[in-house]
Amino acid sequence: MTDIKVLWVDDEIDLLKPHILFLEKKNYVVTTAQSGTEALEEIEQQQFDIVFLDENMPGLTGLETLSEIKEKQANLPVVMITKSEEEYIMEEAIGAKIADYLIKPVNPNQILLSLKKNLDHSRLVSEKTTSDYQQEFRKIAMDMSMVNSHEEWAELYQRLIYWELQLEDIEDTGMFEILESQKIEANTQFCKFIDKNYPDWFRDQEEAPVMSHTLFKDWIQPELSDSPTLLVVVDNLRYDQWKAFEPIVSNAYKKEKEKAFYSILPTATQYARNAIFSGLMPSEMERLHKDWWLNDTDEGGKNMHEHDFLRAQLKRLGMDIKWEYHKISSLKQGRRLVDNFKSQKNNDLTVVVYNFVDMLSHSKTEMEVIKELASNDKSYRSLTQSWFKNSPLLEIIQQAAQMGFKLIITTDHGTINVKNPSKVIGDKNTSLNLRYKTGRSLTYEDKDVLAAKDPKNIHLPAINMSSSFIFAKGDLFFAYPNNYNHYVSYYRNTYQHGGVSLEEMIIPFAVLNPR
Repeated sequence: MTDIKVLWVDDEIDLLKPHILFLEKKNYVVTTAQSGTEALEEIEQQQFDIVFLDENMPGLTGLETLSEIKEKQANLPVVMITKSEEEYIMEEAIGAKIADYLIKPVNPNQILLSLKKNLDHSRLVSEKTTSDYQQEFRKIAMDMSMVNSHEEWAELYQRLIYWELQLEDIEDTGMFEILESQKIEANTQFCKFIDKNYPDWFRDQEEAPVMSHTLFKDWIQPELSDSPTLLVVVDNLRYDQWKAFEPIVSNAYKKEKEKAFYSILPTATQYARNAIFSGLMPSEMERLHKDWWLNDTDEGGKNMHEHDFLRAQLKRLGMDIKWEYHKISSLKQGRRLVDNFKSQKNNDLTVVVYNFVDMLSHSKTEMEVIKELASNDKSYRSLTQSWFKNSPLLEIIQQAAQMGFKLIITTDHGTINVKNPSKVIGDKNTSLNLRYKTGRSLTYEDKDVLAAKDPKNIHLPAINMSSSFIFAKGDLFFAYPNNYNHYVSYYRNTYQHGGVSLEEMIIPFAVLNPR
Protein backbone atom coordinates (compact mmCIF):
# COMPACT_ATOMS: atom_id res chain seq x y z
CA MET A 1 0.00 0.00 0.00
CA THR A 2 1.26 3.49 -0.82
CA ASP A 3 1.69 5.51 2.38
CA ILE A 4 -1.62 7.18 3.18
CA LYS A 5 -1.39 10.58 4.85
CA VAL A 6 -3.81 11.23 7.70
CA LEU A 7 -4.37 14.57 9.47
CA TRP A 8 -5.81 14.07 12.99
CA VAL A 9 -7.21 17.21 14.62
CA ASP A 10 -8.06 17.13 18.35
CA ASP A 11 -7.34 19.55 21.20
CA GLU A 12 -6.55 16.49 23.39
CA ILE A 13 -4.31 14.83 20.82
CA ASP A 14 -1.91 13.47 23.46
CA LEU A 15 -4.64 11.15 24.75
CA LEU A 16 -4.85 9.61 21.28
CA LYS A 17 -1.21 8.51 21.14
CA PRO A 18 -2.04 4.75 21.29
CA HIS A 19 -4.42 5.14 18.32
CA ILE A 20 -1.80 7.02 16.31
CA LEU A 21 0.89 4.38 17.03
CA PHE A 22 -1.58 1.68 15.96
CA LEU A 23 -2.13 3.42 12.61
CA GLU A 24 1.59 4.04 12.08
CA LYS A 25 2.24 0.31 12.53
CA LYS A 26 -0.24 -0.21 9.69
CA ASN A 27 1.90 2.14 7.51
CA TYR A 28 -0.39 5.17 7.74
CA VAL A 29 1.48 8.49 8.03
CA VAL A 30 -0.25 10.54 10.74
CA THR A 31 0.17 14.31 11.20
CA THR A 32 -1.46 15.85 14.29
CA ALA A 33 -2.98 19.27 14.97
CA GLN A 34 -4.44 20.59 18.23
CA SER A 35 -6.79 23.24 16.84
CA GLY A 36 -8.78 24.12 13.76
CA THR A 37 -6.39 26.94 12.91
CA GLU A 38 -3.38 24.60 13.10
CA ALA A 39 -5.21 22.06 10.93
CA LEU A 40 -5.87 24.66 8.22
CA GLU A 41 -2.18 25.64 8.23
CA GLU A 42 -1.18 21.97 7.77
CA ILE A 43 -3.62 21.61 4.86
CA GLU A 44 -2.05 24.67 3.21
CA GLN A 45 1.43 23.13 3.49
CA GLN A 46 0.87 19.50 2.44
CA GLN A 47 -1.57 17.12 0.78
CA PHE A 48 -3.59 14.72 2.94
CA ASP A 49 -5.70 11.72 1.95
CA ILE A 50 -8.15 12.06 4.87
CA VAL A 51 -8.84 14.17 7.98
CA PHE A 52 -10.08 13.01 11.39
CA LEU A 53 -11.67 16.06 13.01
CA ASP A 54 -12.81 16.52 16.61
CA GLU A 55 -16.09 18.42 16.73
CA ASN A 56 -15.70 19.98 20.19
CA MET A 57 -12.58 22.20 20.23
CA PRO A 58 -11.86 25.67 21.67
CA GLY A 59 -11.39 28.44 19.10
CA LEU A 60 -12.59 27.26 15.71
CA THR A 61 -15.18 24.53 16.33
CA GLY A 62 -15.12 21.29 14.39
CA LEU A 63 -18.03 22.43 12.19
CA GLU A 64 -16.33 25.77 11.47
CA THR A 65 -13.07 23.97 10.65
CA LEU A 66 -14.98 21.54 8.43
CA SER A 67 -16.50 24.45 6.52
CA GLU A 68 -13.05 26.03 5.98
CA ILE A 69 -11.53 22.71 4.87
CA LYS A 70 -14.31 22.16 2.32
CA GLU A 71 -13.77 25.65 0.91
CA LYS A 72 -10.07 24.89 0.38
CA GLN A 73 -10.38 21.24 -0.74
CA ALA A 74 -13.94 20.18 -1.50
CA ASN A 75 -13.00 16.55 -2.23
CA LEU A 76 -10.83 15.89 0.84
CA PRO A 77 -12.67 13.25 2.97
CA VAL A 78 -13.32 14.43 6.55
CA VAL A 79 -14.39 12.05 9.34
CA MET A 80 -16.09 13.92 12.21
CA ILE A 81 -15.43 12.64 15.75
CA THR A 82 -17.59 13.94 18.60
CA LYS A 83 -18.70 13.25 22.16
CA SER A 84 -22.11 14.66 21.35
CA GLU A 85 -24.96 12.79 19.74
CA GLU A 86 -27.03 15.94 19.35
CA GLU A 87 -29.05 15.70 16.18
CA TYR A 88 -28.36 19.22 14.89
CA ILE A 89 -24.58 18.61 14.97
CA MET A 90 -24.97 15.40 12.97
CA GLU A 91 -27.29 17.10 10.49
CA GLU A 92 -24.93 20.05 9.98
CA ALA A 93 -21.93 17.76 9.56
CA ILE A 94 -23.75 15.49 7.11
CA GLY A 95 -25.04 18.56 5.23
CA ALA A 96 -21.42 19.68 4.86
CA LYS A 97 -20.65 16.34 3.22
CA ILE A 98 -18.56 14.55 5.81
CA ALA A 99 -17.22 11.14 4.80
CA ASP A 100 -18.05 9.45 8.12
CA TYR A 101 -19.23 10.18 11.68
CA LEU A 102 -17.76 8.54 14.82
CA ILE A 103 -18.84 8.93 18.48
CA LYS A 104 -16.19 9.11 21.23
CA PRO A 105 -14.66 7.08 22.72
CA VAL A 106 -13.40 5.56 19.48
CA ASN A 107 -11.31 2.40 19.36
CA PRO A 108 -8.48 1.73 16.87
CA ASN A 109 -10.52 -0.76 14.84
CA GLN A 110 -13.29 1.81 14.27
CA ILE A 111 -10.68 4.22 12.94
CA LEU A 112 -9.17 1.53 10.69
CA LEU A 113 -12.59 0.55 9.37
CA SER A 114 -13.39 4.19 8.55
CA LEU A 115 -10.07 4.53 6.69
CA LYS A 116 -10.69 1.36 4.68
CA LYS A 117 -14.28 2.35 3.94
CA ASN A 118 -13.29 5.78 2.63
CA LEU A 119 -9.91 5.19 1.01
CA ASP A 120 -9.75 1.52 0.07
CA HIS A 121 -13.35 1.13 -1.02
CA SER A 122 -12.72 1.57 -4.74
CA ARG A 123 -9.65 -0.69 -4.62
CA LEU A 124 -11.50 -3.43 -2.72
CA VAL A 125 -14.49 -3.20 -5.08
CA SER A 126 -12.11 -3.27 -8.04
CA GLU A 127 -10.30 -6.37 -6.74
CA LYS A 128 -13.56 -8.21 -6.01
CA THR A 129 -15.02 -7.29 -9.44
CA THR A 130 -11.84 -8.45 -11.19
CA SER A 131 -11.79 -11.71 -9.23
CA ASP A 132 -15.52 -12.36 -9.91
CA TYR A 133 -15.09 -11.69 -13.64
CA GLN A 134 -12.06 -14.01 -13.82
CA GLN A 135 -14.32 -16.82 -12.60
CA GLU A 136 -17.19 -15.78 -14.88
CA PHE A 137 -14.82 -15.45 -17.87
CA ARG A 138 -14.18 -19.20 -17.90
CA LYS A 139 -17.89 -19.92 -17.55
CA ILE A 140 -18.82 -17.54 -20.42
CA ALA A 141 -16.08 -19.06 -22.61
CA MET A 142 -17.49 -22.56 -22.00
CA ASP A 143 -21.11 -21.45 -22.48
CA MET A 144 -20.23 -19.67 -25.72
CA SER A 145 -19.16 -22.91 -27.35
CA MET A 146 -22.53 -24.48 -26.54
CA VAL A 147 -25.00 -21.62 -27.15
CA ASN A 148 -27.47 -22.77 -29.77
CA SER A 149 -30.71 -20.80 -29.43
CA HIS A 150 -31.82 -17.19 -29.70
CA GLU A 151 -32.76 -17.19 -25.98
CA GLU A 152 -29.27 -18.36 -24.97
CA TRP A 153 -27.61 -15.74 -27.19
CA ALA A 154 -29.71 -12.96 -25.68
CA GLU A 155 -28.85 -14.17 -22.18
CA LEU A 156 -25.13 -14.45 -22.99
CA TYR A 157 -25.04 -10.96 -24.49
CA GLN A 158 -26.76 -9.52 -21.41
CA ARG A 159 -24.09 -11.19 -19.23
CA LEU A 160 -21.33 -9.60 -21.32
CA ILE A 161 -23.02 -6.19 -20.96
CA TYR A 162 -23.33 -6.71 -17.20
CA TRP A 163 -19.59 -7.36 -16.89
CA GLU A 164 -18.71 -4.50 -19.22
CA LEU A 165 -20.59 -2.12 -16.92
CA GLN A 166 -19.03 -3.69 -13.81
CA LEU A 167 -15.49 -3.45 -15.16
CA GLU A 168 -15.67 0.01 -16.72
CA ASP A 169 -14.57 1.86 -13.57
CA ILE A 170 -11.77 -0.42 -12.41
CA GLU A 171 -8.16 0.47 -12.99
CA ASP A 172 -7.10 -2.96 -14.30
CA THR A 173 -7.24 -2.28 -18.05
CA GLY A 174 -6.01 -5.82 -18.70
CA MET A 175 -9.34 -7.20 -17.49
CA PHE A 176 -11.22 -4.86 -19.80
CA GLU A 177 -9.10 -6.01 -22.75
CA ILE A 178 -9.94 -9.63 -21.92
CA LEU A 179 -13.66 -8.74 -21.92
CA GLU A 180 -13.26 -6.94 -25.28
CA SER A 181 -11.64 -10.02 -26.83
CA GLN A 182 -14.46 -12.14 -25.41
CA LYS A 183 -17.04 -9.83 -27.04
CA ILE A 184 -15.23 -10.15 -30.40
CA GLU A 185 -15.26 -13.95 -30.10
CA ALA A 186 -18.94 -13.88 -29.10
CA ASN A 187 -19.75 -11.84 -32.21
CA THR A 188 -17.86 -14.30 -34.42
CA GLN A 189 -19.93 -17.19 -33.04
CA PHE A 190 -23.16 -15.15 -33.13
CA CYS A 191 -22.68 -14.36 -36.84
CA LYS A 192 -22.37 -18.10 -37.55
CA PHE A 193 -25.56 -18.70 -35.57
CA ILE A 194 -27.48 -15.99 -37.51
CA ASP A 195 -26.12 -17.22 -40.86
CA LYS A 196 -27.38 -20.71 -40.09
CA ASN A 197 -30.74 -19.89 -38.45
CA TYR A 198 -32.08 -16.50 -39.57
CA PRO A 199 -33.93 -17.65 -42.77
CA ASP A 200 -35.60 -20.48 -40.81
CA TRP A 201 -37.20 -18.03 -38.38
CA PHE A 202 -39.58 -16.92 -41.14
CA ARG A 203 -40.60 -20.49 -41.93
CA ASP A 204 -41.06 -21.67 -38.33
CA GLN A 205 -42.65 -19.06 -36.06
CA GLU A 206 -42.37 -21.41 -33.07
CA GLU A 207 -38.56 -21.36 -33.26
CA ALA A 208 -38.28 -17.63 -33.99
CA PRO A 209 -37.60 -14.95 -31.40
CA VAL A 210 -39.82 -11.89 -31.14
CA MET A 211 -38.50 -9.66 -33.94
CA SER A 212 -39.16 -6.15 -35.21
CA HIS A 213 -42.23 -7.12 -37.25
CA THR A 214 -43.82 -9.22 -34.47
CA LEU A 215 -42.93 -6.91 -31.55
CA PHE A 216 -46.14 -4.88 -31.56
CA LYS A 217 -48.52 -7.84 -31.79
CA ASP A 218 -46.61 -10.09 -29.37
CA TRP A 219 -45.38 -7.72 -26.67
CA ILE A 220 -46.88 -4.23 -27.04
CA GLN A 221 -50.54 -5.02 -27.77
CA PRO A 222 -50.96 -7.16 -24.58
CA GLU A 223 -49.77 -4.20 -22.47
CA LEU A 224 -52.42 -1.81 -23.79
CA SER A 225 -55.48 -3.11 -22.00
CA ASP A 226 -55.37 -1.73 -18.46
CA SER A 227 -53.95 1.83 -18.46
CA PRO A 228 -52.85 4.64 -20.78
CA THR A 229 -49.43 3.77 -22.20
CA LEU A 230 -46.47 5.82 -23.38
CA LEU A 231 -44.42 3.89 -25.94
CA VAL A 232 -40.96 5.43 -26.39
CA VAL A 233 -38.85 4.18 -29.31
CA VAL A 234 -35.33 5.62 -28.97
CA ASP A 235 -33.69 5.24 -32.37
CA ASN A 236 -30.37 3.37 -32.38
CA LEU A 237 -30.34 2.50 -28.65
CA ARG A 238 -27.99 -0.30 -27.63
CA TYR A 239 -28.60 -2.51 -24.62
CA ASP A 240 -25.67 -1.01 -22.69
CA GLN A 241 -26.96 2.52 -23.29
CA TRP A 242 -30.37 1.54 -21.92
CA LYS A 243 -28.67 0.10 -18.81
CA ALA A 244 -26.73 3.38 -18.43
CA PHE A 245 -29.83 5.55 -18.16
CA GLU A 246 -32.23 3.02 -16.62
CA PRO A 247 -31.37 4.26 -13.06
CA ILE A 248 -32.55 7.77 -14.04
CA VAL A 249 -35.88 6.38 -15.33
CA SER A 250 -36.17 4.41 -12.06
CA ASN A 251 -36.68 7.62 -10.08
CA ALA A 252 -40.12 7.94 -11.68
CA TYR A 253 -40.88 4.34 -12.70
CA LYS A 254 -40.37 0.84 -11.36
CA LYS A 255 -39.55 -1.88 -13.85
CA GLU A 256 -42.14 -4.59 -14.32
CA LYS A 257 -40.31 -6.60 -16.98
CA GLU A 258 -37.32 -6.36 -19.26
CA LYS A 259 -36.71 -8.60 -22.27
CA ALA A 260 -34.53 -8.65 -25.34
CA PHE A 261 -35.87 -8.96 -28.86
CA TYR A 262 -34.15 -9.23 -32.25
CA SER A 263 -33.95 -6.53 -34.89
CA ILE A 264 -34.55 -7.76 -38.42
CA LEU A 265 -31.83 -7.45 -41.06
CA PRO A 266 -30.75 -4.96 -42.21
CA THR A 267 -30.46 -3.43 -38.73
CA ALA A 268 -31.25 -0.03 -40.24
CA THR A 269 -34.01 2.43 -39.42
CA GLN A 270 -35.95 2.27 -42.69
CA TYR A 271 -36.23 -1.52 -42.38
CA ALA A 272 -36.39 -2.23 -38.64
CA ARG A 273 -38.48 0.71 -37.44
CA ASN A 274 -40.97 0.52 -40.30
CA ALA A 275 -41.28 -3.20 -39.46
CA ILE A 276 -42.17 -2.38 -35.83
CA PHE A 277 -44.90 0.07 -36.80
CA SER A 278 -46.30 -1.90 -39.74
CA GLY A 279 -46.07 -5.37 -38.19
CA LEU A 280 -44.78 -6.48 -41.60
CA MET A 281 -41.48 -7.49 -43.15
CA PRO A 282 -40.08 -5.11 -45.82
CA SER A 283 -41.15 -7.24 -48.80
CA GLU A 284 -44.74 -7.25 -47.44
CA MET A 285 -44.62 -3.48 -46.88
CA GLU A 286 -43.50 -3.01 -50.48
CA ARG A 287 -46.30 -5.29 -51.75
CA LEU A 288 -49.16 -4.01 -49.56
CA HIS A 289 -48.23 -0.34 -49.19
CA LYS A 290 -46.46 0.70 -52.39
CA ASP A 291 -47.11 4.39 -51.70
CA TRP A 292 -45.40 4.29 -48.29
CA TRP A 293 -42.37 2.06 -48.93
CA LEU A 294 -39.17 3.34 -50.56
CA ASN A 295 -36.19 1.13 -51.46
CA ASP A 296 -32.59 2.13 -50.75
CA THR A 297 -32.01 3.63 -54.17
CA ASP A 298 -35.31 5.57 -54.29
CA GLU A 299 -35.29 9.31 -53.67
CA GLY A 300 -36.96 10.69 -50.54
CA GLY A 301 -37.26 10.04 -46.80
CA LYS A 302 -37.52 6.36 -45.96
CA ASN A 303 -39.38 6.78 -42.64
CA MET A 304 -42.09 9.24 -43.56
CA HIS A 305 -45.03 6.86 -43.08
CA GLU A 306 -44.58 5.24 -39.65
CA HIS A 307 -47.81 6.91 -38.54
CA ASP A 308 -49.65 5.40 -41.54
CA PHE A 309 -48.08 1.98 -41.02
CA LEU A 310 -49.16 1.99 -37.36
CA ARG A 311 -52.73 3.00 -38.24
CA ALA A 312 -52.92 0.11 -40.73
CA GLN A 313 -51.52 -2.36 -38.17
CA LEU A 314 -53.96 -1.26 -35.44
CA LYS A 315 -56.82 -1.71 -37.91
CA ARG A 316 -55.54 -5.16 -38.94
CA LEU A 317 -55.32 -6.18 -35.26
CA GLY A 318 -58.88 -4.93 -34.66
CA MET A 319 -57.71 -2.40 -32.05
CA ASP A 320 -60.17 0.45 -31.67
CA ILE A 321 -58.11 2.74 -29.42
CA LYS A 322 -57.37 6.46 -29.09
CA TRP A 323 -53.73 7.06 -30.01
CA GLU A 324 -51.22 9.67 -31.17
CA TYR A 325 -47.80 9.46 -32.78
CA HIS A 326 -44.95 11.99 -32.30
CA LYS A 327 -41.53 11.96 -33.93
CA ILE A 328 -38.90 14.09 -32.17
CA SER A 329 -35.81 15.04 -34.21
CA SER A 330 -34.88 18.35 -32.57
CA LEU A 331 -34.74 20.05 -29.18
CA LYS A 332 -37.51 22.42 -30.30
CA GLN A 333 -39.87 19.52 -31.13
CA GLY A 334 -39.01 17.87 -27.80
CA ARG A 335 -39.77 21.04 -25.84
CA ARG A 336 -43.07 21.48 -27.69
CA LEU A 337 -44.20 17.99 -26.65
CA VAL A 338 -43.12 18.64 -23.03
CA ASP A 339 -45.22 21.80 -22.98
CA ASN A 340 -48.28 20.05 -24.45
CA PHE A 341 -47.96 16.57 -22.93
CA LYS A 342 -51.03 17.00 -20.71
CA SER A 343 -53.10 16.89 -23.92
CA GLN A 344 -52.22 13.16 -24.15
CA LYS A 345 -54.07 12.28 -20.94
CA ASN A 346 -57.10 10.72 -22.66
CA ASN A 347 -55.08 8.58 -25.10
CA ASP A 348 -54.87 4.81 -24.72
CA LEU A 349 -51.51 4.93 -26.52
CA THR A 350 -49.04 7.75 -27.05
CA VAL A 351 -46.07 6.86 -29.28
CA VAL A 352 -42.89 8.93 -29.16
CA VAL A 353 -40.05 8.19 -31.57
CA TYR A 354 -36.91 9.95 -30.33
CA ASN A 355 -34.07 10.42 -32.79
CA PHE A 356 -31.23 11.85 -30.69
CA VAL A 357 -29.03 8.73 -30.24
CA ASP A 358 -29.04 8.13 -34.00
CA MET A 359 -27.99 11.75 -34.56
CA LEU A 360 -25.22 11.27 -31.98
CA SER A 361 -23.80 8.25 -33.82
CA HIS A 362 -23.85 10.14 -37.14
CA SER A 363 -22.22 13.18 -35.50
CA LYS A 364 -19.37 10.97 -34.31
CA THR A 365 -18.59 10.24 -37.96
CA GLU A 366 -18.77 13.86 -39.05
CA MET A 367 -17.53 15.94 -36.10
CA GLU A 368 -14.09 15.75 -34.47
CA VAL A 369 -15.40 16.97 -31.10
CA ILE A 370 -17.92 14.08 -30.92
CA LYS A 371 -15.21 11.62 -31.99
CA GLU A 372 -13.25 12.83 -28.98
CA LEU A 373 -16.22 12.73 -26.60
CA ALA A 374 -17.38 9.27 -27.73
CA SER A 375 -14.04 7.62 -28.44
CA ASN A 376 -15.13 4.20 -27.11
CA ASP A 377 -18.20 2.36 -25.82
CA LYS A 378 -17.74 3.62 -22.26
CA SER A 379 -17.68 7.30 -23.30
CA TYR A 380 -20.50 6.71 -25.83
CA ARG A 381 -22.64 5.33 -22.97
CA SER A 382 -21.68 8.24 -20.75
CA LEU A 383 -22.61 10.75 -23.45
CA THR A 384 -26.00 9.06 -23.94
CA GLN A 385 -26.61 9.15 -20.19
CA SER A 386 -25.66 12.82 -19.97
CA TRP A 387 -27.99 13.68 -22.86
CA PHE A 388 -30.88 11.73 -21.34
CA LYS A 389 -30.47 13.39 -17.92
CA ASN A 390 -30.93 16.81 -19.51
CA SER A 391 -33.34 15.96 -22.32
CA PRO A 392 -37.00 16.79 -22.98
CA LEU A 393 -37.49 13.00 -23.16
CA LEU A 394 -36.84 12.67 -19.42
CA GLU A 395 -39.34 15.48 -18.73
CA ILE A 396 -41.90 13.70 -20.93
CA ILE A 397 -41.34 10.46 -18.97
CA GLN A 398 -41.64 12.29 -15.62
CA GLN A 399 -44.93 13.89 -16.71
CA ALA A 400 -46.20 10.52 -17.93
CA ALA A 401 -45.47 9.01 -14.49
CA GLN A 402 -47.39 11.80 -12.75
CA MET A 403 -50.33 11.20 -15.11
CA GLY A 404 -50.33 7.45 -14.36
CA PHE A 405 -49.09 6.24 -17.74
CA LYS A 406 -47.53 2.82 -18.13
CA LEU A 407 -44.15 3.24 -19.88
CA ILE A 408 -42.65 1.01 -22.57
CA ILE A 409 -39.11 1.83 -23.68
CA THR A 410 -37.57 0.12 -26.68
CA THR A 411 -35.64 0.78 -29.89
CA ASP A 412 -35.47 -0.27 -33.53
CA HIS A 413 -31.86 -1.54 -33.65
CA GLY A 414 -28.48 -1.04 -31.98
CA THR A 415 -25.14 0.09 -33.32
CA ILE A 416 -21.52 -1.09 -33.32
CA ASN A 417 -18.16 0.65 -33.23
CA VAL A 418 -16.62 -0.41 -36.56
CA LYS A 419 -12.89 -1.12 -36.58
CA ASN A 420 -11.91 -3.07 -39.70
CA PRO A 421 -12.62 -2.45 -43.42
CA SER A 422 -13.78 -5.07 -45.89
CA LYS A 423 -13.50 -4.35 -49.63
CA VAL A 424 -16.65 -4.41 -51.71
CA ILE A 425 -17.31 -3.55 -55.37
CA GLY A 426 -20.72 -2.66 -56.79
CA ASP A 427 -22.29 -0.62 -59.58
CA LYS A 428 -23.53 2.96 -59.23
CA ASN A 429 -26.94 1.77 -57.99
CA THR A 430 -25.49 -0.06 -54.97
CA SER A 431 -26.83 1.22 -51.63
CA LEU A 432 -24.53 3.48 -49.58
CA ASN A 433 -24.80 2.01 -46.07
CA LEU A 434 -21.47 0.91 -44.55
CA ARG A 435 -22.83 -2.20 -42.82
CA TYR A 436 -25.03 -3.63 -45.57
CA LYS A 437 -25.22 -3.37 -49.34
CA THR A 438 -27.94 -4.19 -51.79
CA GLY A 439 -27.45 -4.16 -55.55
CA ARG A 440 -26.46 -6.22 -58.60
CA SER A 441 -23.14 -7.97 -59.19
CA LEU A 442 -21.67 -7.28 -55.76
CA THR A 443 -18.09 -8.48 -55.30
CA TYR A 444 -16.99 -9.02 -51.71
CA GLU A 445 -14.94 -11.09 -49.27
CA ASP A 446 -17.07 -14.19 -48.52
CA LYS A 447 -15.68 -14.62 -45.00
CA ASP A 448 -16.64 -11.05 -44.03
CA VAL A 449 -20.33 -11.13 -44.91
CA LEU A 450 -23.64 -12.83 -44.42
CA ALA A 451 -25.02 -12.97 -47.98
CA ALA A 452 -28.66 -13.18 -49.05
CA LYS A 453 -28.45 -14.01 -52.76
CA ASP A 454 -32.24 -14.32 -52.91
CA PRO A 455 -33.68 -11.52 -50.71
CA LYS A 456 -37.14 -13.15 -50.81
CA ASN A 457 -35.84 -15.87 -48.45
CA ILE A 458 -35.50 -13.28 -45.70
CA HIS A 459 -38.49 -11.19 -46.79
CA LEU A 460 -36.55 -8.29 -48.25
CA PRO A 461 -37.50 -6.52 -51.48
CA ALA A 462 -35.37 -7.12 -54.56
CA ILE A 463 -34.79 -3.86 -56.42
CA ASN A 464 -34.35 -5.89 -59.63
CA MET A 465 -34.14 -9.55 -60.67
CA SER A 466 -30.46 -10.03 -59.81
CA SER A 467 -30.33 -7.95 -56.62
CA SER A 468 -28.78 -9.46 -53.51
CA PHE A 469 -28.06 -8.23 -49.97
CA ILE A 470 -24.83 -8.57 -48.01
CA PHE A 471 -24.44 -7.79 -44.31
CA ALA A 472 -21.12 -7.00 -42.61
CA LYS A 473 -20.20 -9.28 -39.71
CA GLY A 474 -18.85 -8.22 -36.31
CA ASP A 475 -17.03 -4.88 -36.34
CA LEU A 476 -16.36 -4.75 -40.12
CA PHE A 477 -17.44 -1.96 -42.47
CA PHE A 478 -17.61 -1.94 -46.26
CA ALA A 479 -15.16 0.21 -48.21
CA TYR A 480 -14.83 0.71 -51.98
CA PRO A 481 -11.35 0.23 -53.53
CA ASN A 482 -11.23 3.77 -54.96
CA ASN A 483 -9.95 6.34 -52.45
CA TYR A 484 -9.71 3.40 -50.04
CA ASN A 485 -7.24 4.76 -47.44
CA HIS A 486 -9.04 8.07 -46.97
CA TYR A 487 -12.40 6.30 -46.70
CA VAL A 488 -11.08 3.79 -44.16
CA SER A 489 -9.46 6.39 -41.89
CA TYR A 490 -12.63 8.55 -42.05
CA TYR A 491 -15.01 5.76 -40.98
CA ARG A 492 -12.86 3.61 -38.69
CA ASN A 493 -13.93 3.90 -35.01
CA THR A 494 -17.35 5.31 -35.86
CA TYR A 495 -20.75 3.91 -34.82
CA GLN A 496 -22.62 2.23 -37.68
CA HIS A 497 -25.60 -0.09 -38.05
CA GLY A 498 -27.17 -2.31 -40.68
CA GLY A 499 -25.10 -5.44 -40.20
CA VAL A 500 -24.92 -8.57 -38.04
CA SER A 501 -23.68 -8.21 -34.47
CA LEU A 502 -24.95 -8.74 -30.94
CA GLU A 503 -24.89 -4.95 -30.44
CA GLU A 504 -27.14 -4.26 -33.46
CA MET A 505 -29.54 -7.21 -33.31
CA ILE A 506 -30.20 -7.97 -29.60
CA ILE A 507 -32.02 -4.95 -28.26
CA PRO A 508 -33.99 -3.93 -25.14
CA PHE A 509 -37.71 -3.89 -24.42
CA ALA A 510 -38.77 -2.70 -20.96
CA VAL A 511 -42.19 -2.24 -19.37
CA LEU A 512 -42.40 0.07 -16.34
CA ASN A 513 -45.14 1.32 -14.01
CA PRO A 514 -45.27 4.68 -12.19
CA ARG A 515 -43.81 4.70 -8.67
